Amino acid sequence: MKDDIFNNISPDEALEILKQIAKNDKKQKKRIVDLAEDLFRNVNVESICDEVFFALDGIDVHELWDRAGPKTDGYTSPEDMSVEMFEEALEPFVQEMQRLLDLKIHQEAKLYCMGILKGIYQYEEDSGSEFKDWASDVPGESFGYILREWGKNGSKKDKKEMKNFIKKECPAWSEWAINEI
Repeated sequence: MKDDIFNNISPDEALEILKQIAKNDKKQKKRIVDLAEDLFRNVNVESICDEVFFALDGIDVHELWDRAGPKTDGYTSPEDMSVEMFEEALEPFVQEMQRLLDLKIHQEAKLYCMGILKGIYQYEEDSGSEFKDWASDVPGESFGYILREWGKNGSKKDKKEMKNFIKKECPAWSEWAINEI
Protein backbone atom coordinates (compact mmCIF):
# COMPACT_ATOMS: atom_id res chain seq x y z
CA MET A 1 0.00 0.00 0.00
CA LYS A 2 2.70 2.52 0.99
CA ASP A 3 4.70 1.93 -2.19
CA ASP A 4 1.65 2.68 -4.30
CA ILE A 5 0.67 5.94 -2.58
CA PHE A 6 2.26 8.19 -5.22
CA ASN A 7 0.05 6.68 -7.89
CA ASN A 8 -3.12 7.03 -5.85
CA ILE A 9 -2.81 10.45 -4.26
CA SER A 10 -4.80 13.37 -5.65
CA PRO A 11 -3.09 16.61 -6.70
CA ASP A 12 -4.83 18.47 -3.85
CA GLU A 13 -3.60 15.91 -1.33
CA ALA A 14 -0.07 16.12 -2.71
CA LEU A 15 -0.13 19.90 -2.43
CA GLU A 16 -1.31 19.72 1.17
CA ILE A 17 1.47 17.27 2.02
CA LEU A 18 4.06 19.57 0.40
CA LYS A 19 2.72 22.53 2.36
CA GLN A 20 2.97 20.58 5.61
CA ILE A 21 6.52 19.48 4.86
CA ALA A 22 7.54 23.04 3.98
CA LYS A 23 5.87 24.40 7.10
CA ASN A 24 7.62 21.96 9.43
CA ASP A 25 11.06 21.61 7.82
CA LYS A 26 12.94 24.69 6.56
CA LYS A 27 15.57 22.58 4.78
CA GLN A 28 12.88 20.66 2.88
CA LYS A 29 11.04 23.93 2.14
CA LYS A 30 14.18 25.27 0.45
CA ARG A 31 14.50 22.04 -1.54
CA ILE A 32 10.86 22.27 -2.66
CA VAL A 33 11.32 25.90 -3.70
CA ASP A 34 14.53 25.04 -5.59
CA LEU A 35 12.82 22.20 -7.45
CA ALA A 36 9.84 24.42 -8.32
CA GLU A 37 12.14 27.15 -9.61
CA ASP A 38 13.97 24.61 -11.75
CA LEU A 39 10.66 23.71 -13.37
CA PHE A 40 9.98 27.36 -14.18
CA ARG A 41 13.40 27.84 -15.73
CA ASN A 42 12.64 25.45 -18.60
CA VAL A 43 11.21 28.06 -21.00
CA ASN A 44 11.95 27.36 -24.65
CA VAL A 45 11.01 30.18 -27.04
CA GLU A 46 10.73 27.88 -30.06
CA SER A 47 8.46 25.34 -28.37
CA ILE A 48 6.18 28.11 -27.03
CA CYS A 49 6.11 29.59 -30.53
CA ASP A 50 5.08 26.25 -32.00
CA GLU A 51 2.39 25.73 -29.37
CA VAL A 52 0.94 29.20 -29.99
CA PHE A 53 1.04 28.76 -33.75
CA PHE A 54 -0.74 25.41 -33.60
CA ALA A 55 -3.33 26.69 -31.12
CA LEU A 56 -4.17 29.59 -33.42
CA ASP A 57 -3.89 27.63 -36.65
CA GLY A 58 -6.21 25.00 -35.19
CA ILE A 59 -9.13 27.39 -34.67
CA ASP A 60 -11.93 25.94 -36.78
CA VAL A 61 -13.74 28.36 -39.08
CA HIS A 62 -16.84 26.14 -38.84
CA GLU A 63 -16.90 26.72 -35.08
CA LEU A 64 -16.70 30.44 -35.80
CA TRP A 65 -19.72 30.22 -38.03
CA ASP A 66 -21.58 28.14 -35.44
CA ARG A 67 -20.83 30.60 -32.64
CA ALA A 68 -21.57 33.76 -34.64
CA GLY A 69 -25.00 34.98 -35.64
CA PRO A 70 -28.26 35.63 -33.87
CA LYS A 71 -28.46 34.91 -30.15
CA THR A 72 -31.21 35.34 -27.59
CA ASP A 73 -29.53 38.53 -26.37
CA GLY A 74 -28.67 39.98 -29.80
CA TYR A 75 -26.36 39.30 -32.69
CA THR A 76 -22.66 38.44 -32.72
CA SER A 77 -20.86 39.14 -35.97
CA PRO A 78 -18.28 36.64 -37.25
CA GLU A 79 -15.64 39.36 -36.91
CA ASP A 80 -16.49 39.93 -33.22
CA MET A 81 -16.60 36.20 -32.57
CA SER A 82 -13.23 35.75 -34.28
CA VAL A 83 -11.72 38.18 -31.76
CA GLU A 84 -13.24 36.21 -28.90
CA MET A 85 -12.05 32.87 -30.26
CA PHE A 86 -8.54 34.19 -30.94
CA GLU A 87 -8.31 35.51 -27.38
CA GLU A 88 -9.59 32.19 -26.02
CA ALA A 89 -6.84 30.33 -27.89
CA LEU A 90 -4.18 32.68 -26.49
CA GLU A 91 -5.53 32.81 -22.94
CA PRO A 92 -3.57 29.86 -21.48
CA PHE A 93 -0.33 31.33 -22.81
CA VAL A 94 -1.07 34.81 -21.52
CA GLN A 95 -1.99 33.36 -18.12
CA GLU A 96 1.30 31.46 -17.94
CA MET A 97 3.27 34.59 -18.84
CA GLN A 98 1.39 36.52 -16.17
CA ARG A 99 2.05 33.77 -13.63
CA LEU A 100 5.77 34.01 -14.32
CA LEU A 101 5.58 37.79 -13.93
CA ASP A 102 3.67 37.41 -10.66
CA LEU A 103 6.36 35.03 -9.41
CA LYS A 104 8.94 37.70 -10.33
CA ILE A 105 10.74 35.29 -12.63
CA HIS A 106 11.38 38.02 -15.18
CA GLN A 107 13.88 36.24 -17.45
CA GLU A 108 11.51 33.32 -17.94
CA ALA A 109 8.52 35.66 -18.41
CA LYS A 110 10.47 37.51 -21.11
CA LEU A 111 11.33 34.28 -22.91
CA TYR A 112 7.75 33.06 -22.61
CA CYS A 113 6.49 36.36 -24.03
CA MET A 114 8.96 36.06 -26.92
CA GLY A 115 7.56 32.63 -27.71
CA ILE A 116 3.99 33.93 -27.69
CA LEU A 117 4.84 36.89 -29.90
CA LYS A 118 6.80 34.79 -32.36
CA GLY A 119 3.93 32.28 -32.52
CA ILE A 120 1.40 35.01 -33.29
CA TYR A 121 3.70 36.50 -35.91
CA GLN A 122 4.30 33.11 -37.50
CA TYR A 123 0.54 32.55 -37.59
CA GLU A 124 0.06 35.86 -39.38
CA GLU A 125 2.85 35.10 -41.86
CA ASP A 126 2.41 31.38 -42.51
CA SER A 127 -1.10 30.20 -41.66
CA GLY A 128 -3.39 29.21 -44.49
CA SER A 129 -6.33 28.94 -42.11
CA GLU A 130 -9.69 30.08 -43.41
CA PHE A 131 -10.38 31.44 -39.92
CA LYS A 132 -7.56 33.97 -40.40
CA ASP A 133 -9.64 35.75 -43.06
CA TRP A 134 -12.23 36.61 -40.39
CA ALA A 135 -9.63 37.79 -37.89
CA SER A 136 -7.52 40.00 -40.12
CA ASP A 137 -6.51 42.63 -37.52
CA VAL A 138 -6.62 40.40 -34.47
CA PRO A 139 -3.09 38.94 -34.60
CA GLY A 140 -1.44 42.37 -34.65
CA GLU A 141 -3.72 43.74 -31.95
CA SER A 142 -3.09 40.71 -29.74
CA PHE A 143 0.65 40.97 -30.35
CA GLY A 144 0.62 44.61 -29.23
CA TYR A 145 -1.52 43.89 -26.18
CA ILE A 146 0.68 41.04 -24.97
CA LEU A 147 3.83 43.06 -25.56
CA ARG A 148 2.42 45.99 -23.54
CA GLU A 149 1.37 43.68 -20.71
CA TRP A 150 4.83 42.17 -20.50
CA GLY A 151 6.46 45.60 -20.88
CA LYS A 152 4.82 46.89 -17.69
CA ASN A 153 7.30 44.71 -15.79
CA GLY A 154 10.33 44.65 -18.08
CA SER A 155 13.61 46.30 -17.14
CA LYS A 156 15.36 48.64 -19.60
CA LYS A 157 17.79 45.85 -20.45
CA ASP A 158 14.96 43.35 -21.02
CA LYS A 159 13.03 45.84 -23.14
CA LYS A 160 16.09 46.45 -25.30
CA GLU A 161 16.52 42.69 -25.69
CA MET A 162 12.82 42.34 -26.58
CA LYS A 163 13.11 45.08 -29.22
CA ASN A 164 16.10 43.33 -30.79
CA PHE A 165 14.20 40.04 -30.73
CA ILE A 166 11.20 41.63 -32.48
CA LYS A 167 13.41 43.26 -35.12
CA LYS A 168 15.00 39.90 -35.88
CA GLU A 169 12.06 37.50 -35.51
CA CYS A 170 9.06 39.68 -36.43
CA PRO A 171 10.51 42.13 -38.97
CA ALA A 172 7.26 43.12 -40.71
CA TRP A 173 5.82 44.31 -37.39
CA SER A 174 9.00 45.62 -35.79
CA GLU A 175 8.57 49.28 -36.75
CA TRP A 176 5.31 49.73 -34.84
CA ALA A 177 5.80 46.97 -32.27
CA ILE A 178 8.98 48.32 -30.70
CA ASN A 179 7.06 51.48 -29.84
CA GLU A 180 4.58 49.43 -27.79
CA ILE A 181 7.06 48.89 -24.93
